Amino acid sequence: MTEEDKRLINTFEGKLRHLMFLYDELKKENVSLRQLLSQKEAELARLENSRKELEEQYTNLKMARIISINDSELRDTKQRLARLVREVDKCIALLNE
Repeated sequence: MTEEDKRLINTFEGKLRHLMFLYDELKKENVSLRQLLSQKEAELARLENSRKELEEQYTNLKMARIISINDSELRDTKQRLARLVREVDKCIALLNE
C-alpha cells in the first residue's frame, strides 16, 4: 500500500468517525425532540380538557344568569301587579262610597 493510499484511508476513517459522531448526536436530538413532542401533546390534551370544562362552566353560568334575571323580573312584575291591584281596589272603594 502506498503512502497516498494510507492517507486516503486515514482521511476516510476520520470522515467516517465524524459522520458516526454526527449520527449519534442526531439520534440523541431526535429522542429529545420526541420526548418534548410527547410532553407538548400531553399539555395540549390537558389544555383542551380545561377549555372544555371552562366552556361548560361558562354555559352553566350563562344559564344561571338568565334564570336569575328572569326571577328578578318575575318579582318586579309581581310587585307591579300588586300595586295595580291595590290601586284598582282603592278606585272601586271610592266608587262604592
